[in-house]
Amino acid sequence: MVIKIFKGFIGRVISNIFKNKKKIKLGFYGPPNAGKTSLANRICKDFTGEEIGSVSKVPHETRNVQFKEIEISYKGKTMIFKMVDTPGIATKIDYEEFLKYKLKKKDAKKRAKEATQGVIESIKWLDDMDIVVVVLDSTENPYNQVNITIIGNLVARKIPVLIVANKIDLKKADIKKIEAAFPEYDVVGISARYGHNLEEFYESIFKLSKKI
Repeated sequence: MVIKIFKGFIGRVISNIFKNKKKIKLGFYGPPNAGKTSLANRICKDFTGEEIGSVSKVPHETRNVQFKEIEISYKGKTMIFKMVDTPGIATKIDYEEFLKYKLKKKDAKKRAKEATQGVIESIKWLDDMDIVVVVLDSTENPYNQVNITIIGNLVARKIPVLIVANKIDLKKADIKKIEAAFPEYDVVGISARYGHNLEEFYESIFKLSKKI
């Protein structure tokens, strides 16, 4: 009888813990080759041992929205995140861009068509996001039409945003430029490739999740 009561008590405690968890849809947006999938893969591997998608030097390797639900524990806090990795946003996708990477014309045109459809799908998914991580290449100039378009769409939807300045392991990295371009948002410098500064990234994500 005592054992049954104890088991019942433990069951209620566990049930309450899980009941209070939030399931947050966390989207990764940004221009092509900024490191969205690399970051999503890093997080998924840290907590599940599995990756969410493939990475390539060729632009628009991710051409479909990809999902993975994971439980993230950080400093005694646990939340369930639905990771949503999206294709790189671009204002124009030309098949000739892929010819530089030795793709055949037919394959290049197919890739451009899929990438264009992926961008449209990504924008549609914004309405379903709770938090968006905008991943930017810290070696590139942040003042461009693509980044402004992404941020503008997020502002219009009033979605909590964290800007990640990726590739801080490279010599040309300049986080201050990104901070100056988007002063209204928190900017976290990381290296998704090597896992540098992910502690601050997780801290910022949990901080943003409190606003939901």
